[in-house]
Amino acid sequence: MNSQLERHGISQRALDIADKVEDFVRTQVVPFEGDPRCGAHGPSDDLGNELKALARSAGVMTPHILEDGGHLTQRETAAVLIRSGLSPLGPLACHTCAPDEGNMFLLGKVASPELKERFLPRMIDGSMRSAFFMTEPADEGGAGSDPSMMLTSCKMDGNHWIINGRKTYITGADGAGMGIIMAKSDDGACMFLVDLPAPAIRIERVLDTIDSSMPGGHSVIAIDNLRVPADQMLGASGEGFKYAQVRLAPARLSHCMRWLGTCVRANEIASDYANRRMAFGKPLVDHEGVGFMLAENLMDLKQAELMTYWCADVLDRGEQGGAESSMTKVAVSEALMRVADRCVQCMGGQGVTSDTIVEQVFREIRAFRIYDGPTEVHKWSLAKKIKRDWKTENAG
Repeated sequence: MNSQLERHGISQRALDIADKVEDFVRTQVVPFEGDPRCGAHGPSDDLGNELKALARSAGVMTPHILEDGGHLTQRETAAVLIRSGLSPLGPLACHTCAPDEGNMFLLGKVASPELKERFLPRMIDGSMRSAFFMTEPADEGGAGSDPSMMLTSCKMDGNHWIINGRKTYITGADGAGMGIIMAKSDDGACMFLVDLPAPAIRIERVLDTIDSSMPGGHSVIAIDNLRVPADQMLGASGEGFKYAQVRLAPARLSHCMRWLGTCVRANEIASDYANRRMAFGKPLVDHEGVGFMLAENLMDLKQAELMTYWCADVLDRGEQGGAESSMTKVAVSEALMRVADRCVQCMGGQGVTSDTIVEQVFREIRAFRIYDGPTEVHKWSLAKKIKRDWKTENAG
């Protein structure tokens, strides 16, 4: 799926990595898509470990992080992560999945040398999963799309911080070996790195959700008097939101990369079906109602690709990319929803079965429109920016 778009501004080394990842996903990961270890709460750790062992053997484990510890550019990362997404299991196998990919990026940028040495090697080699604890239960008035509503508290006690609160929709907490917890001190938001499992962090339940691609599912968590050494705070007290911004735009964009790859594959399956399936004396693709949907898919996929690489370039210039990543997340998630829906429709009854990944892709993309910020929140944020920019331009 090498496109001309990829070849601009991407080293041959990164293109070779992307090709290697695509070959691995198509030949070694795809056969596992019907594995019974893929459950309602995501692939089991047993399956994940088996896939990661294959990735290590193939030399594609955490492929966007180089042997010297360096990181591919965001444009190069896009070329690689899109390919890893060609199967819903690909990001798990290659260790490019959420929340690990975003957590590794954050630690690489802001963690102390000691914390990097303690946590990063096991994350990069795929031997440890992680979780990001931010969202809180809505019925308690906690933080969701508005992180300023955070209720989880942290207070100093000697050379430790004491954390109390509840979290929800915490992806991968069940089975994770490390967590990044956001809590609020008198100074503001804070971030802590903690070892998991921990007696003071209790999984109340794993939620039954529409998506099923992420190991460990999404959990409701209770944190009861968790003691964390002061040197396991990222930065200083009150700097948590600043560090969240470091992670935010790249993590949003990584979601777009992975799910774009998945929808490329779903469209391949739907196109193959439409060309093979006969109805009313000719292949389905020759009926305009079907052929036009597949044509529209090509347009939406290309627009999603263009937006993804555009935002990657913004981040590569060193810009924070908040507005650009919001636009990209909305445009890509909505375009991919249309693609996934058309794939199901083109395949008729076959499209709603688990005989192919198309049905799962539809569910996953529906969830993608909500996590990392619902479409409406991003539009609201962009509208506020329009107003701020107007005021600045018309001041005086």
